[in-house]
Amino acid sequence: MDRALTAEPVTTDSPTAPEPPPLRPRHRLTAWAAGLLLVVPALLAGCRMLDTDGITPVPQLLSLLPWFTVPAGLAVLLAAVARRRALTFTAVVVLTAIGWSSLPYMPQLVTAYGLPLTQVRVLAANVEFGQATGALTETIRRERPQLVFVSECDRACGHALTTAFAAELPHHASVDADGSVGSVLLSAYPLTDERVIPAVMGMPGATAEIAGVPVRLQLAHPLPPMPDQVDLWKRELGRIANAARHRTGPLLVAGDFNASQDHAAFRSILDSGNLQDAARLADVSRTPTWPMEGPLPPFVQIDHVLVTEDFSVRGIRFLDLAGSDHRAVLTDLDLRGGR
Repeated sequence: MDRALTAEPVTTDSPTAPEPPPLRPRHRLTAWAAGLLLVVPALLAGCRMLDTDGITPVPQLLSLLPWFTVPAGLAVLLAAVARRRALTFTAVVVLTAIGWSSLPYMPQLVTAYGLPLTQVRVLAANVEFGQATGALTETIRRERPQLVFVSECDRACGHALTTAFAAELPHHASVDADGSVGSVLLSAYPLTDERVIPAVMGMPGATAEIAGVPVRLQLAHPLPPMPDQVDLWKRELGRIANAARHRTGPLLVAGDFNASQDHAAFRSILDSGNLQDAARLADVSRTPTWPMEGPLPPFVQIDHVLVTEDFSVRGIRFLDLAGSDHRAVLTDLDLRGGR
């Protein structure tokens, strides 16, 4: 009797890879946390790469750009812990972009042509509605600058400074006004061709004769980028850039710019006038100058001395002024002759 043979069932389906196990709740929360930490750093890095200041709150947050390496770095760690490769890669890209964007703007090594003609000491200070006038007076007497750029110098401040230094700094250009609108430029050198850049706060300028060379001086004090005045802030910085673009000969621009190297509107001033930040040339372009009052430590450099290649920088110091929320910037320069 034949034995019945039974065939094993045959399946034609090819084997498939097992689906990855779902994220544990703890890892899911970690991945979400990493993603949230990346939102603002990614936005700022994108604006920096596109060379734009964007709209509120981007201009305000750009003042803190280097500090956003902290949340970006935490995002990298959390994404790695959550084992999300795409998220980890994205976090690394954002962290790299923030780090690159935080590098000092423009090269440090710039050739200044010609032999030194004379040394010039420049002091730029915001005296906060005139409150630091006394401290600034003491600083001028101690440091003996030849050029002093004073922002937020009200009428009483302007009168006090021009009277106290009538012998040492007999020449001045000013916008005489109350509160933050007033500004004064004191000079040991004769001043001609006085002009004011139109702005809400005073931005006087003039041409000084220094060692026989006409040097254009410009005080900078645009509005801060408050949420309701970002467009005006950009416009006033643009006017400074336009003035720098049309300069002839040596140019020196100093004051409270209410902007850092992380703002596109400030970088446009450097590019338009072929200017260099003296702090960058001295390798201290990340030294904060504001805010010197309040609960937060100073975190951003918004007070600058900008020069053309007709100057070389001998040194720079940042000085505390009692009564002001800004540090003053004291810069020693060499004015050089023709090439």
